[in-house]
Amino acid sequence: MAELEEIRSSIDNIDAALVHMLAERFKCTKRVGRLKAENDMPPADPDRESSQITRLRELAIQADLDPAFAEKFLNFIIDEVIRHHEAIRS
Repeated sequence: MAELEEIRSSIDNIDAALVHMLAERFKCTKRVGRLKAENDMPPADPDRESSQITRLRELAIQADLDPAFAEKFLNFIIDEVIRHHEAIRS
């Protein structure tokens, strides 16, 4: 049971780090959204999104993580970013 608690503690720490990293990422993407709105650019950038998905899939493979899962995760984030950009624009 001690080993289980130790592993769970590590998971809790990783989850906290993920939340903080996502918060930092969204601070950056909100800045991008403001710049896009100021320069009359569309909220979505399909070319950038596609290259990011390709890049993340490659990183996932290198990290021994299912690339399909990594792509789903990034698509979820991209959808949220676009929603933020649309809100900033309006």
